[in-house]
Amino acid sequence: MERLTIGVLAKLAGIGVETIRFYERKGLVIQPPRKGLSYRQYPLSVVGRIRFIKRAKDLGFSLKEVAELLNLRVDPQTTCADVKARAEKKIEDVADKIMELQRIQNALAKLAATCYGDRPTDECPILAALDKEEG
Repeated sequence: MERLTIGVLAKLAGIGVETIRFYERKGLVIQPPRKGLSYRQYPLSVVGRIRFIKRAKDLGFSLKEVAELLNLRVDPQTTCADVKARAEKKIEDVADKIMELQRIQNALAKLAATCYGDRPTDECPILAALDKEEG
């Protein structure tokens, strides 16, 4: 079985060494024991695990959710429906975030439309609106 140093693992997985150490602290990647005074040697399978973590993060899953997905993967009681439920929940979360970002975009557009950019900052309608207390 091929073994990798943390530097080689990081390069193959496309992440930094510190990210691997962070994943170890979070329990997402198991830190292999040292053999004597030598470097830790990671199994090649860890590359796939880190790539899984990266892809899940790219889809918006938090590290906690990634850990849950990894646990579902090895739980013999888990079905594909359990994993699908997590994905559907993430879809709902993303839709909620999109709505919130659209609300923010609309509010910023309204504020920007009030400003012609030719006044000093003490007369800026954007800054004035941000100073107002909501009632």
